[in-house]
Amino acid sequence: MLHTMLRRRANGESVEQIQPGLVIPTGKREEQNPSVAGAYRALTEHTKREAYPEAVEAAHADFAALQAGEVSGPRTEKTAPAR
Repeated sequence: MLHTMLRRRANGESVEQIQPGLVIPTGKREEQNPSVAGAYRALTEHTKREAYPEAVEAAHADFAALQAGEVSGPRTEKTAPAR
């Protein structure tokens, strides 16, 4: 779905034009169209991942450690690794 949005945006279409042609592949809203706001959120998240890949990797590692019980809660400035 994101690939389709990015391709069509590159061709000059607006999110409002693209959204009706998108279909959610899985989950509670499976086979429905995403909202326009949801489409914008997906584009924003993609932009963040492209701009800050190291932050996304760190967040995934933190989440995995939290799920595995290796950490008791969110990092604070005192517990965050030095940069």
